Amino acid sequence: MTVSKKPMFVCASALALQIAMSAPVVADPDFTLNARLRYEMVDMDGFADPAQALTLRTRLGFDSGEMEGFRFLIEAENVLHLVDDFNSTTNGNGAYPVVADPEETELNRAQIVYSGFDDTTLTLGRQRVILGDARYVGNVGFRQNEQTFDAFRVSNQSIENLTVNYLYLDRVNRIFGDDHPAGEWDLDGHALTADFQATAGRLSGFAFLIDNQDAAALSSATYGVRWQGEITNDGGPTVTYFLEYAHQTDYGNNPSSFELGMFRAQANIAQNGFSAGVGIDNLEGDGTRGFATPLATLHAFQGWADVFLGTPANGVRDIYLRGGWNVPESPFGQALSLAAFYHDFEAENGGGSLGSEFDVVATTRLNEHVSLQLKGAFYDGPTGGPADRNKLWFAVTFNR
Repeated sequence: MTVSKKPMFVCASALALQIAMSAPVVADPDFTLNARLRYEMVDMDGFADPAQALTLRTRLGFDSGEMEGFRFLIEAENVLHLVDDFNSTTNGNGAYPVVADPEETELNRAQIVYSGFDDTTLTLGRQRVILGDARYVGNVGFRQNEQTFDAFRVSNQSIENLTVNYLYLDRVNRIFGDDHPAGEWDLDGHALTADFQATAGRLSGFAFLIDNQDAAALSSATYGVRWQGEITNDGGPTVTYFLEYAHQTDYGNNPSSFELGMFRAQANIAQNGFSAGVGIDNLEGDGTRGFATPLATLHAFQGWADVFLGTPANGVRDIYLRGGWNVPESPFGQALSLAAFYHDFEAENGGGSLGSEFDVVATTRLNEHVSLQLKGAFYDGPTGGPADRNKLWFAVTFNR
């Protein structure tokens, strides 16, 4: 008979919070506020009308500051629909394309942190988790309803230049919210990362053993290694690069058997505010399933049109180019950055075009509290699909 870990996890969290709240207050507590008003338009083949979404995301939080080694954080999140001509995945507006920002009010984070041990930090509770560049585990921060985890985390830096993280993942609270049948997944998951900073660069290793109790087909074991470095010259350009390989197999309660790989590489050159780069994301597929990273911040990879949130059965190879400019003297505000990407997609297994995409973004910071972003994604699919789609966003964010 399987014994649920939920009561144990909840009791442990409650005990830790009680300890933190009973400790003498010796730090300056802080209230936090983050609000983002965003317009999103999705024009997609197969739909008579484009999606029009105007949503407001508000987060209110309290940070206790350090109290005898403890620190307590609690944060609520609300997503409000001001214009809802879109399919949020829970509002029943299936005549429109999806904008995955459902109306929701929830406890976003509730965590206790203990840093009383030398070079070690413990975090228990509902927390934001971003590992590496979020390719495997992330918070999906672009969407209005953030993805968080009920987890226990240990971070250790007792060996010089080495950082080790271990996380037990008990539940993932996904962007779709409590009203969606897949809004939460119960997990029996282990994540281990190790990063060693050498003179020549950074060497990283990782292992993600995820037994998904609610979506058995997504249970997997993923092991990988990454090398990233930087080459600088006095007065010359700076070159940054990384190489990464990961191997994935079935794990836990997954009824299937498979072995798949993923290879990523990227190189960038930057000087005087200008930058350019080239990269490849190659996710294998065996004709039945593709290399999957369902806990990742998927929007950040393989194009912002979100065509490949789920890897096709024959995999996907994404070769991309990027260019950027950090404007030295912004015409308004304190900072302005511009970037553009071009993606060429094809099936990893057997070839065949999967279309192309052009993405562009402009971000400016008006002051220390307010920023603006204008962003677009334009996907041109092959005959037979995926469907063509264009997406536009305009967002105003306030943070304190």
